[in-house]
Amino acid sequence: MHRSDVLIVGAGPTGLVLALWLSKLGIRVRIIDKTSAPGTTSRALAVQARTLELYRQLDLSEAVVQNGHRVAAANFWVSGESVARLPLSNIGAGLTPYSFMEIFPQDQHERLLIERLETFGIKVERGTELEDFEETGDGITAHLRLPDGQQETCQACYLAGCDGARSIVRKKLDTGFPGGTYQQIFYVADVQASGPALNGELHVDLDEADFLAVFPLAGSGRARLIGTVRDERADRAETLRFEDVSSRAIEHLQVQIEQVNWFSTYRVHHRVADHFRTGRAFLLGDAAHVHSPAGGQGMNTGIGDAINLAWKFAAVLSGGAEAKLLDTYETERIAFARKLVATTDRVFSFVTAEGRVADVLRTRLAPFLIPKMASFETSREFLFRTVSQITLNYRGMPLSTGVAGHVHGGDRLPWAHDGEGDNFESLRNPTWQVHVYGDTSDEMIAWCIEHHLPLHVFDWRPAFEAAGLGRNGFYLLRPDTYVAIAETCSDPKVIERYFNHHGIRPYFGTP
Repeated sequence: MHRSDVLIVGAGPTGLVLALWLSKLGIRVRIIDKTSAPGTTSRALAVQARTLELYRQLDLSEAVVQNGHRVAAANFWVSGESVARLPLSNIGAGLTPYSFMEIFPQDQHERLLIERLETFGIKVERGTELEDFEETGDGITAHLRLPDGQQETCQACYLAGCDGARSIVRKKLDTGFPGGTYQQIFYVADVQASGPALNGELHVDLDEADFLAVFPLAGSGRARLIGTVRDERADRAETLRFEDVSSRAIEHLQVQIEQVNWFSTYRVHHRVADHFRTGRAFLLGDAAHVHSPAGGQGMNTGIGDAINLAWKFAAVLSGGAEAKLLDTYETERIAFARKLVATTDRVFSFVTAEGRVADVLRTRLAPFLIPKMASFETSREFLFRTVSQITLNYRGMPLSTGVAGHVHGGDRLPWAHDGEGDNFESLRNPTWQVHVYGDTSDEMIAWCIEHHLPLHVFDWRPAFEAAGLGRNGFYLLRPDTYVAIAETCSDPKVIERYFNHHGIRPYFGTP
């Protein structure tokens, strides 16, 4: 009987990233997908800064940036004219190495992840469907339907449901998926086109017409149109063609369509599963939460789920932690998912709302406020911090403790950069590690050496103070680069007590 450490159901970005991280950490994975081939039409486009930071651990960031498209600005249109421009090219300067908006379509993204996964000797098993599973004493027994129609029974220590909004894993667990469905039909089209909105920047129509956004892709004249369809057309989503889409918004943005490479429609939901874990089965990505595309958060949030769970799976399966560590996955990720769904729902409802008041807010108030907002560094920074996911934190949760400087346990470690380098280089290694900014004690140095815990001591510099880091204390960093302990002292017993309390016996060293 085929046995793996983790059986991953679903080979979208979430499942592929989970498989990659686990493979890098030496965990045996099996990844299946019921489709016969990777998708060629994609809705997700943006790769946020926090995802790119974490992708450094797999040497993926450079490939994404090189093959994607950096968006210089967002333009907002009313009545056929561009009325506001929000610069994006360096909107997050000083906050992250990736201070821009990066477009890298999901279909290309998946191909890159599949190629990297194959370097670990792991191939996605296509045309393979999960039919049922049950938890046994020390694992999961799963029943699969193979491409030739034959059935197979296999075993795994854990099951990861990365199988989308219609997740069979979630349904078999009988986990609730409360929320709702927006009345509009969304369409997405990959086009070759010309016009002022094909200048490599993002363009959004704020008119009372159907919502439309033009996202630039790498290559001259290539763009992804994402829009809505209302009225009676929304009742026949399955048969809609591009010719049925209202031309009004497209004409408002002065887009001249030369060729439609592909076109598809879909409905948008806003839902969060009641639980992200039941026993040895876990839900990630769209299987756990779905929301509007506002802000380009969906794919990135699924990838965040995968990275959060991957290091915990690896720790438990390698004997580096007790199984109770896995309880923290739901605690940390479900709170963010609920907040995200509520936020994107408000934004989407504003952008697509109908009626006189909504039209006035969009076409008159928004064009006035957007340039004002763009002129203030603090408002630009707030927007970037929110959308880029660098403010996502696990403060007040079981694995987070302490405060040092302006940094709390549970925060993403702030990026600090000057002419002497940055403090993120050591984070490429997905292991527990300690950062000290300033001086530390001989006891801390000796303890870290004895326990093979990497210790990085940085001479104090103004850049660290500017980033909000505390001087002469320490930060214990998790393998996913979030702060576990923020402490003002340099007593290694604080770390020892933390590990003992949480049942963690880290695997120290490069996997």
